[in-house]
Amino acid sequence: MKIGYPCINETLDCSSGRTFRLASYSDERLIETVTANLACLQRILAFNVQHGFNFFRLTSGLVPFASHEVNTYNWQDHFKADLKKLGDYIKEHNLRISMHPDQFVVLNSPNPNTVKNSIAELVYQGSILDLMELDATAKLQIHGGGGYGDKPTALGRFAEVYHNQLPDAVKARLCVENDDRTYSLQDCLYLHELTGIPIIFDNLHHECINNGEPMREAVEMAAATWKPERDGILMMDYSAQAPGERKGKHVQSIPEQLFHDFLVETEGLDMDIMLEIKDKEASAYKAVALAKELGRL
Repeated sequence: MKIGYPCINETLDCSSGRTFRLASYSDERLIETVTANLACLQRILAFNVQHGFNFFRLTSGLVPFASHEVNTYNWQDHFKADLKKLGDYIKEHNLRISMHPDQFVVLNSPNPNTVKNSIAELVYQGSILDLMELDATAKLQIHGGGGYGDKPTALGRFAEVYHNQLPDAVKARLCVENDDRTYSLQDCLYLHELTGIPIIFDNLHHECINNGEPMREAVEMAAATWKPERDGILMMDYSAQAPGERKGKHVQSIPEQLFHDFLVETEGLDMDIMLEIKDKEASAYKAVALAKELGRL
């Protein structure tokens, strides 16, 4: 098991997702910003190795406006050596890496322009992982999209885009997450039947919408969609409900007893856990300590 946190390290004095206004775009500004972002990412990865946080989600903003038409610069060639160096470090230390495109990535949208922009963003983020020379265990994580009043048709539209429009390099990395409003684990399992796409399991989302599956059984069902030789072991997101907030809102700091109970309930199941908890590495320290106590690391 590897445990980690997403995108932002709150201890270090840098961000790997620095950006600038679209109106200020220039190739020089892009090069300057990406150079700083990649330098910060190297610092974050070193921090994670030092503290045993072996799962990390890269920010979508490593390369500002990478999938926007304004960006015609060949940043892939410019930063090829830098990205390979980062990938070598990731492989040397056996880190698990993922990316999670923003909510505007909706493959089953009825709007062709939205689908086009979604694919462009997936191609960009997949190319980051490709340039790092990471294998297909480094994943791109998305949601199923909208229901649009007709969920079976919407799922079919997702499958059609997947099979007919996505490049193979993106399909090799793509996985879908059960969400807290529209697509339950069962819906995602149906999508897996249509496409073969692995399912990232989110425990909090499963608590929000489900079909009565107990937590351990739900984890097992999601894990069965992963082919370890190709995809690696199950990736999952872990969080808990923020008290007094809307259903599905993530907690500020990890509830240690709840996480302990989850680890006990899933004893013997192999998975890598991304902590979607607001205080980032502060909760990761606690989660890693609990997992060590229980012999899960």
